[in-house]
Amino acid sequence: MGQTLSNLTDGSGEGVGPRLGDIPESCVACVFMYLTPPEICNLARLNRAFRGAASSDSVWEFKLPPNYHDILALLPRESYRHLAKKKDIFAFLSRPVHFDDGTKAVWLNRVTGRVCISISAKAMSITGIEDRRYWTWIPTEESRFHIVAFLQQIWWFEVDGMVKFPFPAGVYSLLFRLHLGKFFKRLGRRLCSYENTHGWDLKPVRFELSTSDGQQVTRECCLDEPEKDDLYGNNKRGNWIEYHVGDFVANGTEMLVLRYSMKQIDCTHSKGGLCVDSVSIIPSELRERRKSI
Repeated sequence: MGQTLSNLTDGSGEGVGPRLGDIPESCVACVFMYLTPPEICNLARLNRAFRGAASSDSVWEFKLPPNYHDILALLPRESYRHLAKKKDIFAFLSRPVHFDDGTKAVWLNRVTGRVCISISAKAMSITGIEDRRYWTWIPTEESRFHIVAFLQQIWWFEVDGMVKFPFPAGVYSLLFRLHLGKFFKRLGRRLCSYENTHGWDLKPVRFELSTSDGQQVTRECCLDEPEKDDLYGNNKRGNWIEYHVGDFVANGTEMLVLRYSMKQIDCTHSKGGLCVDSVSIIPSELRERRKSI
């Protein structure tokens, strides 16, 4: 059987039927339309026809978002102006590309080609962020933006953000990435301190999402559950958790403006010990594969 497969791919042997190398490149390209980018790259190693089809602009135009030109327009032109082939553009966008002074990142999922966005806490409006009695910025490799906002203590907690983006048609989920406790490294080990972590179990945090075309979502959730420590273990402390705010629909024909927030403005008690990293906006089908609450 191994010899037969070798004959199919390299053309050796006599008396065999049509070989893979006999398939026209245009026919291979048509088949590639129905495969994922990783599958296309694997098959490109078979022979010359498959390699040629795997580099065809018609194949990768089909894998790119319909409005990829609008997405590229948001990025620094010097980062992509040398890219001539659609395959190279897809490869470029399949890795997170930062824009807006490095406070936002966009990329394509390597399997589906769907658009994903991440927005740093640096791009958000945070009440009291300039007062070091309340907030500090922590450099860290645990964030793709290499910095997170840490709340020491505050009474009025409010984080707001807005993004204007040409989302391709589809259903998207918005998530806040948060961490209870202050993490640090000591002797190469990751440790967490919960000295300032308090107040998140008394009242829920209110998450909100709205779009420029009238969609609105509201959700409430307690960020801490210390009563579960003894029986089940408190998984909300010491881990990065993505809190699902809600979903929205993009029609793909216009620039969509999103406004999002999280707040706990009950001033009867203080709260603290929370890290705010970023907001992610991803296709809803991808959220099911990620750990979120």
